[in-house]
Amino acid sequence: MLFDISPLLANMALDGIEKLLSTIYPKRGRKHCKVNFVRYCDDFVVTADSEGTAKEIKDLLKTFLNERGLELSDDKTLITHIVDGFDFLGWNFRKTRGKLLIKPSKESIQRFVNKVSQTIKIGKSWSQELLISKINPIIRGWTNYHRSVVSSEIFCKLDHILWEMLWKWAKRRHPNKSKRWIAKKYWKQSNTRRWNFQTENNRLLLLSDTKIKRHISLKLQMNPFLDNDYFNERQNKLRFRKVVPH
Repeated sequence: MLFDISPLLANMALDGIEKLLSTIYPKRGRKHCKVNFVRYCDDFVVTADSEGTAKEIKDLLKTFLNERGLELSDDKTLITHIVDGFDFLGWNFRKTRGKLLIKPSKESIQRFVNKVSQTIKIGKSWSQELLISKINPIIRGWTNYHRSVVSSEIFCKLDHILWEMLWKWAKRRHPNKSKRWIAKKYWKQSNTRRWNFQTENNRLLLLSDTKIKRHISLKLQMNPFLDNDYFNERQNKLRFRKVVPH
């Protein structure tokens, strides 16, 4: 189930939901229904063992929010099976052949394409150098966010979409020039790649150059006050990831 309410009221309104659900659906005993609550700001997901349990929780949450002067939007509330999947925080969660796959959501992909497309449209008269400097931060930010999930195939597809947009940008600038002339002017060849959209000082990033790095799960049984070695090692690994070029 997916929910969306005003971010301004989220912190106040949502506090208490996790405690409510854990009381009604304890982790152990006969009433254990595999109910889990995951929240990030004003977005949250509740998992359950059946559609019936999910509908019960939806009614509970309606009552919980109504008591606080809020309503649960039916349009933004989804009850779905994990096989059909759902979107959360820009990712799509779906179980296939018994394995949970997390990929960038279609909405997130489309937002990225629209943002790059709009940048290229605005920059129809920019120099190649300036255009690259505007697009690279968009690519870097999006790939860094999605590099911890199943993104390799999508990165490659987006590289191709971006190449097509840039080719149209270049063609519009030189309508009377041949394809060979345009390719030679805007794309360079390197030892590893034939097509590099680049200048002497800058090169457009490729999404597919981003290495996939899986999220390092936190061992919940560890105590931050006692297990210093574990948390120091974890912090060092996370810090190392940030400084290693990608």
